[in-house]
Amino acid sequence: MRIKNLIVFCLSLAIVAADQATKLIALNDFYEGESVSVIPGFFNLTLTFNKGVAFGLLADLPDPTRQVLIASATLTALGVIFFLLIKHYRHDFVAQLALAAIVGGALGNIIDRLRLGKVVDFLDFYYASYHWPAFNLADSAVCLGVLVLMFRPTKACKVSPAATKAVS
Repeated sequence: MRIKNLIVFCLSLAIVAADQATKLIALNDFYEGESVSVIPGFFNLTLTFNKGVAFGLLADLPDPTRQVLIASATLTALGVIFFLLIKHYRHDFVAQLALAAIVGGALGNIIDRLRLGKVVDFLDFYYASYHWPAFNLADSAVCLGVLVLMFRPTKACKVSPAATKAVS
């Protein structure tokens, strides 16, 4: 295994481990709804559970329907990520790291769903009357990976002089 592949793999594992460790601490140290101010007026640690997906979407669906939809979407997303890794980002290490962050975050939340039937959230940011939905390290890794891919400059295709001449 090449060193870059090992780094990508280890990044995913590190994200899963850090995510699960912080969730375990939150579960052991807080009861649901308990809130501890870290930065008054801006950041609390608040234990909540999310049965849905991002921002609680699908949380109100019946359990079997919700579980099938979430599992299907997650498996599809992981399939797309592995396709991108193999076909499009084989030589782009930064994109591979971004995808590793997405995979690590997805796996961290999948573990929660399999173990608890819901995702543990505890990072709670707010300002004045605006309150961002609580989230966790796995969610942060997924968002960071997506942002890197969104703003990653794509490599321009090289056009041969013959092709340029043929067009003009």
